[in-house]
Amino acid sequence: MRATYMYGPGDVRVEEAPEPRIVEPTDALVRITLACVCGSDLHPYHSMDKTDEGVPMGHEFLGIVEETGPEVTGLKKGDFVVSPFAFADNTCAICRDGFQTACPHGGFYGVGGMDGAQAEAIRVPQAAGTLVRLPPDPDAALLPSLLALSDVYLTGYHAAHMGGVSEGKTVTVIGDGAVGLSAVLASARRGAERIILMGRHKDRTDLGRAWGAGEVVAERGEEGVARVRELTGGEGSHVVLEAVGLMPAYEQAYRIVRPGGIISRVGVPQYEEAPVGFGSLFGKNAGLTGGPAPVRAYIEEAVPDVLEGRIEPGRVFDAEVTLDEVADAYRRMDTRANLKVMVRP
Repeated sequence: MRATYMYGPGDVRVEEAPEPRIVEPTDALVRITLACVCGSDLHPYHSMDKTDEGVPMGHEFLGIVEETGPEVTGLKKGDFVVSPFAFADNTCAICRDGFQTACPHGGFYGVGGMDGAQAEAIRVPQAAGTLVRLPPDPDAALLPSLLALSDVYLTGYHAAHMGGVSEGKTVTVIGDGAVGLSAVLASARRGAERIILMGRHKDRTDLGRAWGAGEVVAERGEEGVARVRELTGGEGSHVVLEAVGLMPAYEQAYRIVRPGGIISRVGVPQYEEAPVGFGSLFGKNAGLTGGPAPVRAYIEEAVPDVLEGRIEPGRVFDAEVTLDEVADAYRRMDTRANLKVMVRP
């Protein structure tokens, strides 16, 4: 089969790879029908160390179950499924708490020897707890939105959930990438009174406006902070959803959060040390939360919203490529020519 590997910054290749096989009795094999490139894939695209082996890429997919291990329940050959970007048993104490991305028996695709999803097929560990069955023949127009449930929309939803977005709250979303726009949509769904989107790409912020952002702040840094504070009467935002993962975005977040407010981060942080002292969080009694989205905790509730037309998170996809063209998809997302690109094996 063919699969995508990254060998270093900007070096993405589609190569022949061994067909996946059942390794553990809890595994399933899935033939991938639709995948995509994630904004978080661009972090190693910029900075990973060069390697001779290559790293499997991709963690978002829809597909058809081809085979199941003897201990897999609730799934059979031919089922159409969506997978969260992390696998988990969905039965342990951590999973029952709703944090499947920290499952002690789970992990992430493309990490620790696991297959990547920008490929023709994939082995799914803990398949019974990970994969969610979908209707066998959904309308093709719904597929992008169902794919968005594997990561991007529910990562935005996780930001809003952890930030406590609710009626009466002013929410500022930092970042106009696919996750930031999804956070706008999720905040509107959760009843936010006012949503400010910090982004500077009009084609993207126009979608943010369509999904509920009442104001767009194109300025960054000092000017961006000043503009948000002006819009909020100097008080700041009850909730700040940080969907970038870079230090300047975090600095903006703690400077615009309202005293007693919450910063919720879902942009994968590209730093380990960050201010949390008196001048950033402590003096404001501000909270800091967020993390890798436990998509499995939200996905079953979100599927009917897509199937019944209440949300269309697949609007973040603005291009589609074949698997052989996936390196071009990385380039197009890196240069911001496209927001988020689907990959059809």
